[in-house]
Amino acid sequence: MSLVMTEQERQEFLAGVHVGVVAVNREGRAPLAVPIWYDYVPGGEVLIWISRGSVKERLLREAGRFSICAQVETAPYKYATAEGPVIAIDEEPTEEQALRIAGRYLSAEDAAKWVTDNLGADSLLVRMRPEKWLSTDYSKA
Repeated sequence: MSLVMTEQERQEFLAGVHVGVVAVNREGRAPLAVPIWYDYVPGGEVLIWISRGSVKERLLREAGRFSICAQVETAPYKYATAEGPVIAIDEEPTEEQALRIAGRYLSAEDAAKWVTDNLGADSLLVRMRPEKWLSTDYSKA
């Protein structure tokens, strides 16, 4: 029996609320891997909100692609990893996009405050189109 998620299962899993781990190549070093809030709708793009001028921005621009991993940390363990090209990185998130990202992790009131306090000219929305996937769902065992 395969533990690999179907296409629908992995997309629905990634669309669930998980703190993602973004990994991006770094010349001469191990890849940078950092936890991040994100948004994803099955069949769509992975959206992450980062700060302009950050190490993440520089590395994402240099690499032109990244992977994101979401996981369940209790048994039965599950994970899905999506990898693909950065297709946009030049604009700040709209308030709606920022609220969608923050609202996955915070109450509506706290998300609105987070967005008010943090959305600005130093904000960047990164869009990635998933092309390659890895996944395992141990509940299938």
